[in-house]
Amino acid sequence: MSTNPAIQVRGLVKKYGDKTAVAGIDLTVEQGEIFALLGPNGAGKTTTVEILEGYRSANSGEIKVLGFDPATKGSAAQKWRNKIGIVLQSANDAADLTVIETVSHFANYFDNPKGTHHVINAVGLSDKENSKTRQLSGGQRRRLDVALGIIGSPELLFLDEPTTGFDPEARRSFWDLIRTLKSEGTTILLTTHYLDEAQELADRVGVINNGKIIEIAPPTTLGGRNNAPAKVIWLENGVNKEILTTNPTDEVIKLNKQFNGPIPELQVLRPNLEEIYLRMIGELK
Repeated sequence: MSTNPAIQVRGLVKKYGDKTAVAGIDLTVEQGEIFALLGPNGAGKTTTVEILEGYRSANSGEIKVLGFDPATKGSAAQKWRNKIGIVLQSANDAADLTVIETVSHFANYFDNPKGTHHVINAVGLSDKENSKTRQLSGGQRRRLDVALGIIGSPELLFLDEPTTGFDPEARRSFWDLIRTLKSEGTTILLTTHYLDEAQELADRVGVINNGKIIEIAPPTTLGGRNNAPAKVIWLENGVNKEILTTNPTDEVIKLNKQFNGPIPELQVLRPNLEEIYLRMIGELK
């Protein structure tokens, strides 16, 4: 653990009446990493993130975000907010402002904003900068949300389902943008329902369910993924065959001897992140 993590949470509890939404979680996000928080609806994911953003207060626990308690009010909180960027799941802005007017307006809230045209280009809206917000498609509107989240040159960026409504090409362009932000030193906390997005971008993944953190690990090792049985698939006499094995190398050697050469349509597959995640939250046996 670094001496100054971007986010440090100890014993976070949040209740709504008799319902416990977050049941005493611990969480550390290191500076400069991309951390993906995964969990089904109602798991406590959104509540946790909103507490970190300062939108909700906790019942108990120690929360430090960039060394600051998000529940603090006053001028100190405003200075802290100048260091974070937030892309909410949905946002409502002035529909009659153009893209460039909207981004320029938000830039005025920050001490060290990025260039307006640079940000608009980075999110792929250069050809729409003079279009009114209400004229944008859902995916374009989402790109504008991202632009507003990064215009302030944040040290820490919260991304809540950022690529909802993106087509595949736009999603991959967005991934490149996130990698660029990381290379510039931005810490990113990502929530997403796209497991391939978490696998592609995250240094570490945390899975939350029923208000508790189940596990935190790199995507490659989450849930024992790296040691899970592999599926070996091949074609034999026109029939697809497969076996599950903890030692796929030995099985491939056996098949190579059996076929005395190349194995028809050979595939060796480990469980992907989505399969591991679904097992962890009890949605897949």
